[in-house]
Amino acid sequence: MTTTLITNKMTNNQKYYLGAAAVIAATLVGTLVAYPSLPGIVPIHWDAQGHVNGWGPKWSLFAYGPGMMTFIVLMFAALPWLSPKKFEVDSFRATYLYIMIVIVAMLAYCQLLIVATALGVVLDVSRALEGGMCLLIALLGNVMGKVRRNFYVGIRTPWTIANEQVWNATHRFAAKTFFAGGLLGLIAVILHAPFWLPVTAILVAALVPVIYSLMFYKQLERRGELN
Repeated sequence: MTTTLITNKMTNNQKYYLGAAAVIAATLVGTLVAYPSLPGIVPIHWDAQGHVNGWGPKWSLFAYGPGMMTFIVLMFAALPWLSPKKFEVDSFRATYLYIMIVIVAMLAYCQLLIVATALGVVLDVSRALEGGMCLLIALLGNVMGKVRRNFYVGIRTPWTIANEQVWNATHRFAAKTFFAGGLLGLIAVILHAPFWLPVTAILVAALVPVIYSLMFYKQLERRGELN
């Protein structure tokens, strides 16, 4: 029975890594196909108004895209080994790997926008990236309540790290603020709201749980309920 459970866990974990590898491979192939048609210098950064303010050689796309994505996967694979006792990611491994693949997918989306723009496709890249970031926050909010105490992902404040009860309560709360903030920001992007509005929604969604963690910790402290 125990062997079967371990095998199932390994299989589930492998699915995430295989999924990430497939996204990286697709991004690499897409970049290679487009590469001969790309100009020698390509846009790699835009300001809030959608104007290009950063350029780089086209070969750098492999570093910004597949290279960075591969680094993220390797980092997520290595970090659990570095975890100290009582802060392991094993108790929420599936959620941990879900976060990994969502980040990898976001980087693939960014690569798609950069390559398309370099090929001459007219896009409001800043707006598209903002929408992608809002979607990322909403997707993270969807699993934030499942994240257990660790040093790598989640709302890592002095108060959540110090107390498991504060950590769990903060992440249940953050699940709501992340999802709501990301969703509201995405709707604002779709409705062509001012650039600052989705950004504000994301910032509020991320900062409010930090304040909540302090307030909840102090509440437990006053009650003498800290363990």
